Amino acid sequence: MQTNLADFIKNTPAGDEAEAILRACVHCGFCTATCPTYQLLGDELDGPRGRIYLIKQVLEGAPVTAKTQTHLDRCLTCRNCESTCPSGVQYGRLVDIGRNVVEQRVQRPLRERALRFALKEALPRRWLFTPVYKAGQALRPLLSKGLQDKLRPGAAAGAWPARQHARSMLLLDGCVQPAMSPNINAATARVLDALGVQLIVAPKAGCCGALRHHLNDQEAALDDMRRNIDAWWPYVDSAEAIVMTASGCGATVKEYGHLLAHDAQYAEKARRIAALTRDLSEIMPAFENELVAQLKGRIGKKVAYHPPCTLQHGQQIRGKVEQVLRAVGVDVRLCADSHLCCGSAGTYSILQPALSQQLRDNKVANLEACEPDEIVSANIGCLSHLQSGTETPVRHWIELIDSALSQVK
Repeated sequence: MQTNLADFIKNTPAGDEAEAILRACVHCGFCTATCPTYQLLGDELDGPRGRIYLIKQVLEGAPVTAKTQTHLDRCLTCRNCESTCPSGVQYGRLVDIGRNVVEQRVQRPLRERALRFALKEALPRRWLFTPVYKAGQALRPLLSKGLQDKLRPGAAAGAWPARQHARSMLLLDGCVQPAMSPNINAATARVLDALGVQLIVAPKAGCCGALRHHLNDQEAALDDMRRNIDAWWPYVDSAEAIVMTASGCGATVKEYGHLLAHDAQYAEKARRIAALTRDLSEIMPAFENELVAQLKGRIGKKVAYHPPCTLQHGQQIRGKVEQVLRAVGVDVRLCADSHLCCGSAGTYSILQPALSQQLRDNKVANLEACEPDEIVSANIGCLSHLQSGTETPVRHWIELIDSALSQVK
């Protein structure tokens, strides 16, 4: 695709990156076939190829309109198109650049600005989000059906292991997950403790930066990333990995090296942190034989597994969760259209509720068609969003293994 970037972005890091991505696109349209919003809306501008054209026009100096912003807002950033693209177009990075430019040129309505401000200021701050979330749970019976669905109680965390081990890994505690589903990280710590690995939570680490980044507060997102790097840095020589139990966080932390590449103080540290980062599903296969020996096929459940977009498309990790669960005796099913987004997509379910709920309902119908005992996934946003649309229990896949190990003891 030929480009002629406008002076405001030409020869800048963002402009150079955008130009390389645009030139890689051969506008074949394969991406359109797997785009969730195009499938729902049938509008070329609500598919990756159309959005690429819109971003190209914006970067070449064409007038920027609210309509352009709407089409970019409707993108889930699920990156399914990247898995489909035969040319390797890095659409996710391009849409971040395009959205940032459009955000600076288009004044949103006051209500939208207020909502986005509240989301980017409250959600990443655990000390603020947790009490607000717990207050919402206490008032749940008085709230609307939609809010009640979003405030379902999660399993209690239970005990955190106290044993010390020679092997250690860092764990990102996250911002919203400890309030919404405190058992996920505790379950991970207990499972790894049983396998001889100690999980360490760096006290000053917080939000990975994804929330602010995708809400176009990219400078604040970079500050979140720098804070995490500073919090983890004293441990990098001793920790084997930085473990992510939320694939959305993992997809972002693995991008730290790219996102901070032009920060002279943090570039090298960011690359080191990104290289150390592993999704939990990348860690557990190494312990598969030991788990099999301990559990001896005790988990006799049938589950439907929803692979999050941030895992299968963002990190290009497929098959590892299913492999581990099947090894320990779980009957794992992938539903029809398992490659499609569930509609959670960070804050998308709040900002685009109609599209999000339609995608969720389609996903839940396909998952329930597997007739599972439970639905499992690997990202807090997906877990919460799916649970809001079904009475079938939804939880993180590591909780299955934790429950089984507790019965062995």
